[in-house]
Amino acid sequence: MDISVVVPLYNEEESLPALYEWIRRVMDEHGYAWEVVFMDDGSTDGSWRVVQGLKEADAQHVRGIKFRHNYGKSPALHCGFQLAQGDVVITMDADLQDSPDEIPALYEMIVKEKYDLVSGWKKKRYDAKLTKNLPSKLYNATARFVTGLKLHDMNCGLKAYRREVVKNIEVFGEMHRYIPYLAKNAGFTRIGEKVVIHRKREFGVSKFGLNRFVNGYLDLMTLWFLSKFGKKPMHFFGLCGSLMFVFGFVAILIVGINKLMALAQHIPAILVTDSPYFYLAILAMILGTQLFLTGFVAELVLRNSTERNHYLIETEL
Repeated sequence: MDISVVVPLYNEEESLPALYEWIRRVMDEHGYAWEVVFMDDGSTDGSWRVVQGLKEADAQHVRGIKFRHNYGKSPALHCGFQLAQGDVVITMDADLQDSPDEIPALYEMIVKEKYDLVSGWKKKRYDAKLTKNLPSKLYNATARFVTGLKLHDMNCGLKAYRREVVKNIEVFGEMHRYIPYLAKNAGFTRIGEKVVIHRKREFGVSKFGLNRFVNGYLDLMTLWFLSKFGKKPMHFFGLCGSLMFVFGFVAILIVGINKLMALAQHIPAILVTDSPYFYLAILAMILGTQLFLTGFVAELVLRNSTERNHYLIETEL
């Protein structure tokens, strides 16, 4: 099979028939062997009835999964990736803001230009400038700095992947925003970008609020930490803890030596316990010890993890 189109959706019953017809027309025009996988993330409207109707009308090309309740976009994509059978997997949102006319060009970039992943870039957007455009620019600038990926729109729902990519990454929590970074950490480094059309929403309302930017920042820090220290937590916590303990120990020595020197010279001096530096030094030593123990416990947990020796193998002779 040439292409699998994975469409996560939540309460999009009005747009689904038009989206399916658009995808079918593009696929038939180019002669692709294809399927579309609708991932219903616990919709409360008639979205699943629409998917069932599409399945009855075109059982060869339509597949679908419905969650019992709203888990989020990442679980929907993860299950859709597991179900997908195409050599190239395309993801797009169900709200008709992503154009299926982009599919052939994305497919060519994967097949002919040998990209592992191609991310869409909605260069011209039709969202509200203050509530989406500006925060999105700040978010993407931060993501480029942290991940090292020069993508202008990392969270764009319209992406294309080689099948090996989606079968070897795990999309969890709300990490769908950073799939290119997950792919990079998994060893898929041929990551490109294509300017795509952004269309105005025709039906329904947006399912995303401003809180996604706060959550996105926290998720980015989580991924960065896991990519750097996920297999060696002691290197981070142990180093930080050791430095903090040494700093506190040296500080408390200085406080004690100053007290002894004052006594030796018969100079009046305050009690060591009356000095704020004494308590700051003690605090640094305690925090340093706790950080060190955190790293030690994390290493014990990692040693007993079933994933501790899980590595992606590209080829074997």
